[in-house]
Amino acid sequence: MNYLIIEGYKDAAEKFSEESGLHSTVDLGSIEERMQIRFAIQNGDIKTAIERVNDLNPDLLDTDPRLYFHLQQQQLIELIRQGKAEEALEFAQEELAPHGEKHPELLRELERTMALLAFDNVAMASTNGNHMSPLADLLDFAHRQKTANELNAALLAAHSQPKEPKLPALLQLLAWTQDQLDKKATYPRINNIIEAVLEDPAAATTTSANTGGGNSTTARP
Repeated sequence: MNYLIIEGYKDAAEKFSEESGLHSTVDLGSIEERMQIRFAIQNGDIKTAIERVNDLNPDLLDTDPRLYFHLQQQQLIELIRQGKAEEALEFAQEELAPHGEKHPELLRELERTMALLAFDNVAMASTNGNHMSPLADLLDFAHRQKTANELNAALLAAHSQPKEPKLPALLQLLAWTQDQLDKKATYPRINNIIEAVLEDPAAATTTSANTGGGNSTTARP
């Protein structure tokens, strides 16, 4: 349930709650709101994302200047991506420059983003001859995803919800534990994470011996 809620799988969370009888303290309807904000950022519609955030939590961006800077930085990147150089320059001066003055640690990120304006087109900013440009990461879809994840974590924290799902950490712990036990003992282990069935090592050994242990040969007449 925790994983489904944090990652935004509303329908799956509702189905899981119905079938398992477990009820979350989180309003599952809020998942849809968070996912609409995430999708807006993933599609490059930062303005809509900011508007939705302000409707959902009016104080969030006022109390988290770094997050607000990253959203506006992404908006600047989208303007540059669209070839709107003059609009991008004006936006940077009016919206982002004040952040740099108040928070000097953000100036480096602003300078990197502004460097995109030195290129005639997005393709040139992404590559430098046959090599990747040092600015390519700003134009990659992964940068939109990074911004979306940062905002999603902030929205979860604002509602006193965990920022990260527990499931990945639990799976890593399971893999590490079994790896340690493999060196010391024979025990029922989980080989298939999807089915999550404990397998009897003795049965597995017997099956292996029956299927591949004896290679019979047929005598030629």
